[in-house]
Amino acid sequence: MAGGAPGRGPHGNAAGNMTVTEYRRILLDGYPVLVQRDGDALLARDGRRLAASDAVHLPPCEPTKIICVHLNYASRVAEFMTRLPPAPTYFHKPITALSAHGADVVRPEPCRWLNYEGEIGIVVGRTCRNVSPDEAGDFIAGYTVANDYGLHDFRDTDAGSMLRVKGSDTLCPVGPALVTGWDFRHKRIRTLVNGEVRQDGGTGEMEWDMHYLVADLARTITLVPGDLVLSGTPAGSRPVVPGDVVTVEVDGLGALTNTIVAGPAPVRSDVGAQPSDSEEVVSTAMGGDWEHRGKRAPRGPGARHYQSTVEDEDS
Repeated sequence: MAGGAPGRGPHGNAAGNMTVTEYRRILLDGYPVLVQRDGDALLARDGRRLAASDAVHLPPCEPTKIICVHLNYASRVAEFMTRLPPAPTYFHKPITALSAHGADVVRPEPCRWLNYEGEIGIVVGRTCRNVSPDEAGDFIAGYTVANDYGLHDFRDTDAGSMLRVKGSDTLCPVGPALVTGWDFRHKRIRTLVNGEVRQDGGTGEMEWDMHYLVADLARTITLVPGDLVLSGTPAGSRPVVPGDVVTVEVDGLGALTNTIVAGPAPVRSDVGAQPSDSEEVVSTAMGGDWEHRGKRAPRGPGARHYQSTVEDEDS
């Protein structure tokens, strides 16, 4: 895959006979370098070592595309009082949204509804097209921690494409490592804000696992080495503000930490749709804490994408 990391991934079936290896991309003496973790240190192929805590991290992969699944975790489906579609649905993040462990995540003014979503990223290791779920593991290089931030202020206009909601600059930090030989089954995923746990779920909640997602996408889209697939988030996504420190932890993959900052310049007001705090925006950003949750379905252009179970109860 791009960046020199190993390309062929093992099937994720029996973790007991896998060798789990952690690779990172960092800046070393001003150059991007692939390193391998050795305890608390990072070891370059030329023998240079440095403490992991001192490293300036880069994203552990170099994707040509970032594809994300919408709903996938049972707890999030329950929180929104909705139903899963019969098959996964996806959206796209531009590669300019890509960021790294330790980097800042920008909330531009006058936006107010920036949400974290702790996730697991699937990193493609070999060119992949038209494979079965049973074969998909052979095309996965490994996995990484991801945070699929959403700038929900733009949901009124981008509820379908999610382009500015999920694709604005810095909204896709991943890392700190690409981990090979990792079995995704029965792993815990947590998101902490300023040290307080906000999301706490597990991969056992997933309706569609990592292999299924890759195989589904590869039916019509060629996935190439380095491409990144984000696999969904559990319940508990909520807004964060400048100054907040957000950490996503995944068993066996490590911890991804980023700080929320205000943007250096506001969103231009002389062109395009403007950020809003409509019901569409607030109901999504507040999740299960939305004041009308359980009383009625949200109203707005995005409501058509998710069938509400509240409507069934009222009918």
